[in-house]
Amino acid sequence: MADTQAESGTPVSSAAEPVADAAQADSYRLASYQSPAWPFTGEPPPTGAIHHVELWVPNLDKAIASWGWLLTALGYRMFQDWPGGRSWQIGHTYIVVEQSPARTASRHDRCRPGLNHLAFHVETRELVDQLTREAQLHGWKLMFADQHPFAGGPQHYAAYLENSDGYEVELVAH
Repeated sequence: MADTQAESGTPVSSAAEPVADAAQADSYRLASYQSPAWPFTGEPPPTGAIHHVELWVPNLDKAIASWGWLLTALGYRMFQDWPGGRSWQIGHTYIVVEQSPARTASRHDRCRPGLNHLAFHVETRELVDQLTREAQLHGWKLMFADQHPFAGGPQHYAAYLENSDGYEVELVAH
């Protein structure tokens, strides 16, 4: 496997063949990616703040279409781009979608152990409604439509969305 690192810190990977086991998967991941230096100055994030979330996806192009639209609409900006993945950043946090050859399944199942969903703050109820309408044009479907926007309870205004790869997001207005 010929993995290299671009001088800019952007990972470059040959994500062609699957990797045999977990140790080889970890080795692949570490060899193909190093976190770049942060492009901003100022106070470091507090201990415990999320640094990044990495989602392994079965189809990078579909993930870029659905996740890229959503994250950009939420205020993230494109941060990294390499043949096997892409990331978007807001503040000190970034979210990665990667089509890794080390993944062992072709679809995410939010009902299995592991990640169930990601929840994002949204400034207003009106923006939740707008994003919910637009999301359906970008590979997301509304979950719990019969209870929307109060599927989380009468005091919880949110949209629950799922993309075609089985990932769920929650957009919450306070």
